[in-house]
Amino acid sequence: MTDLWNYRPDLKSTDVDVVGFDVEATDGHIGAIDEASDALDDAYLVVDTGFWIFGKKRVIPARAVKQINVGDEKVFLDMTKDQVKGAPDHHADWGHPDHRDAMAGYYVPFIL
Repeated sequence: MTDLWNYRPDLKSTDVDVVGFDVEATDGHIGAIDEASDALDDAYLVVDTGFWIFGKKRVIPARAVKQINVGDEKVFLDMTKDQVKGAPDHHADWGHPDHRDAMAGYYVPFIL
């Protein structure tokens, strides 16, 4: 399941700082990146969804990223807005193995 927490092989321009970039699902805008990591086997985005999901943040595995447009400062996901909305909430201890496994259980069916 480490593939979930790594960018796709064709997206190797990940050394760009994407914090602050807008995030687009396949069916529209979902928020902006609040935090990001491109570490091997631990790459993710924390997306602040703003008012759209009542101020919630979502941790999005790097594998869900299908395109990074540096010029427009946008990240495009291979997920719908409903899939993002249904994802587990971000919280302080999300990196704990139990929480990471729960997140993987949610994302694997439609990302990998």
